[in-house]
Amino acid sequence: MSTQQLPVVVIGAGPVGLAAAVHLVERGIEPLVLEAGGRAGAAVREWSHVRLFSTWGEVVDPAAEKLLAPTGWTRPDPATYPSGGDWAERYLQPLADALGDKVRTGATVTGVSRAGRDRIVDADRDRQPFVVHVEYADGREERVFARAVIDASGTWATAGPAGGSGLPALGEQAAADRITYRVPDLKDPAVRARYAGKRTAVIGSGASAFTALAYLAELARSEDGTGTHAVWVLRRGISGSTFGGGTADQLPARGALGLAAKAAVDKGYADAVTGFRTEAFERDGDGRLVLVGEDGRRLEPVDEVVALTGFRPDLSFLDELRLGLDERLQAPVGLAPLIDPNQHSCGTVYPHGHRELSHPERGIYLVGMKSYGRAPTFLAMTGYEQVRSVAAAIAGDLDAADRVELTLPETGVCGGAGLFDTPDTRQADGGGCCAAPEPQLVQLETRPAVGTAAEEAPAGGCCGS
Repeated sequence: MSTQQLPVVVIGAGPVGLAAAVHLVERGIEPLVLEAGGRAGAAVREWSHVRLFSTWGEVVDPAAEKLLAPTGWTRPDPATYPSGGDWAERYLQPLADALGDKVRTGATVTGVSRAGRDRIVDADRDRQPFVVHVEYADGREERVFARAVIDASGTWATAGPAGGSGLPALGEQAAADRITYRVPDLKDPAVRARYAGKRTAVIGSGASAFTALAYLAELARSEDGTGTHAVWVLRRGISGSTFGGGTADQLPARGALGLAAKAAVDKGYADAVTGFRTEAFERDGDGRLVLVGEDGRRLEPVDEVVALTGFRPDLSFLDELRLGLDERLQAPVGLAPLIDPNQHSCGTVYPHGHRELSHPERGIYLVGMKSYGRAPTFLAMTGYEQVRSVAAAIAGDLDAADRVELTLPETGVCGGAGLFDTPDTRQADGGGCCAAPEPQLVQLETRPAVGTAAEEAPAGGCCGS
């Protein structure tokens, strides 16, 4: 079989991976989707309780909708907001079912290389097919040959640590029984009991942290949540952009999410501690956790910690390939300048496609959330446009591949990092990097109008929506 007759391997059966398969099918190219989980959208299902801040109309790929239409699929109301569970059950699983045996679950990719060539060998490299090593849930192993590889495996499995230096804080692993790196599902009775009436530190300043603060505030207001209190730990100071774009955000639910977090602080359900980089976790005499900062400051003990400091890509199984990655973001070098949170704070990304996603190793593409490396604020519609362009490029239709058409909604945040947690701290007026502010405990001024708007807006938003 010639290389051109081989399938394109797609790693991951999440929203972007399945969309990639659909676009390849449209091009007459055989895809093979390898999903480590037991079902399509396995990662999405792990945050099934969280509502997206994008509407159904923004998280359904147009090509996928065309494939689903003849199957009797019912299109959700495009103006409503799905939860992660809705997205998985009402869209991702039907899409995987429509693709049939082109999707394999329980299939973990443990290595990708060129057939007969490790990363050192130059000779005839580009003419060799890719070889993908797969381990199945039943213990079988297989080598799959491919003409190209699209890695849409995301970053969900590798959450960032709580430590302010990018490394786990001292004692972080020993305190694992009190730390979670996911937004807790407070509708689950067992999870709810874990946080009800407790003091919880929320570390991070992105959409996930906003969601956790809003959920904990809602718990504090409930009959069984008396005594529930959150301590919001930020690595930088609070500025006009800390809570996102608010009413200026072109994704209204994303703006409302920041307002809900602000209301949690304004109304006393959470205290904000700024300029605090966690260096260590210690236990007090009652077994509670004490967060110790890099400057030696010690916070009051907490019962639980929710560390929401972003995600990072797992590149280990791509080690035999020649990737061109930005040294800071671990994103493709052509894409990194467009999404660098040290430079971009307005939530807009220049439209991009196969050229920005290419690597020295021809035929390998990192797409979806994984293409952003450690950069945040990825939108599903960005991933759908990426794979449309990549599929066209693999098919040799460069005119279509280069015709990237995408307009992203703005956050309304200009000046200061608004929807992510990064090592640098920006000035309130949007200037360059400056020294971290002095640590301080902040109780924001109560503003009933803002709090009311935030409470009326449903809390949600997460994970590449």
